[in-house]
Amino acid sequence: MTEQKDKTQCSIIIPVINEQETIRPLLESLRQQAGIEQCQIIVVDGDPNGSTLQVIDDPAVTQLNSARGRGLQMNRGAEEARSDNLVFLHADTRLPMGCLSLIDRTLQNPRYVAGAFDLEIASPSPLLKLIARTANLRSRLTRVPYGDQAIFIERDYFIRMGRFREIPIMEEVDLLRRIRRNGDHICILREAVSTSPRRWEAEGPLYTTLRNQLLIFLFGLGVKPEKLAQLYRGART
Repeated sequence: MTEQKDKTQCSIIIPVINEQETIRPLLESLRQQAGIEQCQIIVVDGDPNGSTLQVIDDPAVTQLNSARGRGLQMNRGAEEARSDNLVFLHADTRLPMGCLSLIDRTLQNPRYVAGAFDLEIASPSPLLKLIARTANLRSRLTRVPYGDQAIFIERDYFIRMGRFREIPIMEEVDLLRRIRRNGDHICILREAVSTSPRRWEAEGPLYTTLRNQLLIFLFGLGVKPEKLAQLYRGART
């Protein structure tokens, strides 16, 4: 195990549910990264039928099943990670070129225990560009980035912090706030990930943004994640 960890630059953990159409383009984009052959790619499917895993034809990808829930799935992937550095990547997000060296350099800096990238939304819409810029400003002010921004973290530190709480929503925000309360530092890199506009286009840009901000605000006030998940599902119906 020690020898494997020394040779693995990072473990990229991708939680999925019904991502048959997005997973192949994502894996192809990862193959274009310099040094990706030294990384471990882990796809964790929350569908008991493994519908997303069935379309993966790359034997180098670690394929896992898990109970449904992003926190559960990401924790399951972390259990199989061979690297000292973990990257949690959404299936509809693309990492910037050269990201692996950026992640490695950031986590070698003793000032930082975790980090993320700036956000771009893959759309020409001026409104979505404004939403992305606003999200980046918020992330820099709060040092609590969104999960879309490809959070990366030292593996041992992640374990010491108790991993993701197995809650139905806000698992990434919860972990990052615990890091801040612990007095540790999160780096926001100016290089940007590119994430799909599909959520904003399906539900409306302003509505989606305001709803998400409201949920984060209520979470900060102490509203239980289970209640927030009910509000989130109710808002989408």
